[in-house]
Amino acid sequence: MTQLQIGPHTVQPPVVLAPMAGITNAPFRTLCREFSGGKGLFVSEMITTRALVERDAKTMRLIHFDGTEKPRSIQLYGVDPFYVGRAVRMIVDEDLADHIDLNFGCPVPKVTRKGGGSALPYKRNLLRAILREAVGNAGSLPVTMKMRKGIDDDHITFLDAGRIAVEEGVTAIALHGRTAAQHYGGTADWESIARLKEAVPEIPVLGNGDIWSADDAVRMMRETGCDGVVVGRGCLGRPWLFGDLVAAFDPEGPREPAAPTLREVARVMLRHAELLGEWLESEERGVIDFRKHVAWYTKGFSIGSELRRQLAVTSSLAELDALLSGLDLDQAWPAGADGPRGRTSGRSRVVLPDGWLDDPYDCAVVGAEAELDTSGG
Repeated sequence: MTQLQIGPHTVQPPVVLAPMAGITNAPFRTLCREFSGGKGLFVSEMITTRALVERDAKTMRLIHFDGTEKPRSIQLYGVDPFYVGRAVRMIVDEDLADHIDLNFGCPVPKVTRKGGGSALPYKRNLLRAILREAVGNAGSLPVTMKMRKGIDDDHITFLDAGRIAVEEGVTAIALHGRTAAQHYGGTADWESIARLKEAVPEIPVLGNGDIWSADDAVRMMRETGCDGVVVGRGCLGRPWLFGDLVAAFDPEGPREPAAPTLREVARVMLRHAELLGEWLESEERGVIDFRKHVAWYTKGFSIGSELRRQLAVTSSLAELDALLSGLDLDQAWPAGADGPRGRTSGRSRVVLPDGWLDDPYDCAVVGAEAELDTSGG
């Protein structure tokens, strides 16, 4: 239970940071790695293949890895086999990463309405063509994929997609135990992870969904037989969760989970904002980008509504530091703050291209507009 093999890369403990748009940039990955002692695998936020091939400025910033990131892991989003193949070849030729993950799990409407993300595996032949181009151009780099159970309960795809992935040479599969229709609502179906593991014993299967604590990660592996876990929303405002995960898989026995005081949390908040400023080459832009993290870091702490509002509109490190210094920093970690965080909503339907569900085997051609978004989700 303590080691995961992704091609030539040994991931120990078997813990992966999920790629999250606008979140898992270089600064956040740095924080998570620091708490884990460099152990685990930390994946970039989503990179659009066409934007990468065309060297979009935002995309080129997002593929930045510092010298301590080993292996360097990029997640690609693409719907056109041609551009996926070119992007993978570019990564190989220019030594941009050591591992490539493919996104077939994003449920947001702007992605699914164009046939991408969690909508794409329904088109089996298109999925196969994309995987074939990716693996065929990857050389010695391992190619993995992340997906959901399917579009909705009437259009489940994960078992077919898993077999196609094995046949096309994918190295490992991560499954989020929800459909696209569930979005982030309800409860993740861990039984589907167990079923996928049984269906594709040839390669590692990683489980994703409702891992809010290190105990959840250990329990998922025991209950499903999966080879590793992918942690997403559980680490929002809690990068120290990766220290808990490392300890939980330590053969000498786990330690108590981290329960930082507000003073310790405030210290991490300032460092996070500072790292963002360095990365964006602007303190103001870094602090503004950090605003989205404030509610996650401070969840459960006793902070007045006016102070919360002020924290969420700061634009300098000095302003952020002053506001944090004015809080009751001796507060202990709040009871219940380890639970669900981030998006928890479901959706009534999945937005799809016209006629998308007519035939799961037709060789769909997705419009060029699906590849026009810049990276980051």
